[in-house]
Amino acid sequence: MSQLKSSREVTGIIVSDKMDKTVVVAVTKAKSHPIYKKRINSVKKYKAHNSDNVYKLGDKVVIKESRPLSKTKRWVVVNKI
Repeated sequence: MSQLKSSREVTGIIVSDKMDKTVVVAVTKAKSHPIYKKRINSVKKYKAHNSDNVYKLGDKVVIKESRPLSKTKRWVVVNKI
């Protein structure tokens, strides 16, 4: 009866790979201002699990939501684009 909730996937660029098995991915989202209708870019950073330290700084990657892996890490790198 209960259906599994599908996990989110987002695309971003790796801005830091200094930690072991963890990368910081910056995801850019373009919004329109409600009054002035100008496009505004908002950037959010996510910490993602990078299990064999395969992905490096500047790579464009897809990350997927997962169970909590540490205090701040809730995403896993799926693949490189």
